[in-house]
Amino acid sequence: MLRRLFLTSAASLAVLGAAAPGAVALDTPLPLPLLAGPDKLTITIADSGYSTANGTFELECDTRSAVGTHPRAKSACDRLDELAAQDRDPFAPVAEGTMCTMQHGGPATAHITGTWRGKDVDARFSRTDGCEIARWDALKPVLPKVRS
Repeated sequence: MLRRLFLTSAASLAVLGAAAPGAVALDTPLPLPLLAGPDKLTITIADSGYSTANGTFELECDTRSAVGTHPRAKSACDRLDELAAQDRDPFAPVAEGTMCTMQHGGPATAHITGTWRGKDVDARFSRTDGCEIARWDALKPVLPKVRS
């Protein structure tokens, strides 16, 4: 049966190729980032230790520009692109059961909402242990430098 399915699929592809050389079948799904609009994030920072870093900032990234009220919009969008190229989800929480050092990186918190790569984002960040500090630091300059 598998052989018949393979031969049928190969024959179908041959017919499609003969009918329209170089054409792509219309039912071929496109990757989500190509269909999605620009990435739009709202980033709220509290207790960073720097008054200019606290507050709510807008960040919009697309292939041509970086705009919004984020103080380092271009660098932040570049960092998000870099993480995407590495197939990393910058908004994923620390994996359940991860061993983390017991250190405190200060009272800073962040809340990021919006859309990124066609997915809804609702992520919270803190600096309550080594894993959370590393997660925060991996997202700089989307998230600001903080004082402990």
